[in-house]
Amino acid sequence: MPAASPSVSAVHAVPPHPHPHPHPRPLGRRLLAPVSTLAGVAAAFAYVGTVDPNEPGHYPVCPLLRFTGIYCPGCGGLRSAHAFVHGDLPAALGANALAVVGYGLFAVVMVLWLIRAIRGVPMRLAISPAWWWGIGAVLALFTLVRNLPFGSALAP
Repeated sequence: MPAASPSVSAVHAVPPHPHPHPHPRPLGRRLLAPVSTLAGVAAAFAYVGTVDPNEPGHYPVCPLLRFTGIYCPGCGGLRSAHAFVHGDLPAALGANALAVVGYGLFAVVMVLWLIRAIRGVPMRLAISPAWWWGIGAVLALFTLVRNLPFGSALAP
């Protein structure tokens, strides 16, 4: 007598719905998070563009720089943002090149988020641990190089 095997016909597949989300939220609700995020970042850039970080007393000094004399990966970020807002890309890159790369990455993520929100597709950023380690390595390398004599071009 042959062994009983599960019948393929016993498993009933549910046909996929023609739309990935049968009852999508209204467009206004879908756009609320990305547009609010964009508005907050725009407000922060507007503030930094108005209140010059090159003038002492407006912003706190980086604690790592103050106590050790070492530039962290964020040192020069406010000056970079100020120059970026004023359209001075060479000065922005000179103050913190990694921050300028970050502005570009943020812009790409925002465009993707807005497109997905309009289409009704949720935005999920799942970054693997390998990517987190890679990002950490880039930040550590940037910090190391900008604090060595041959990397002085990366120092703010």
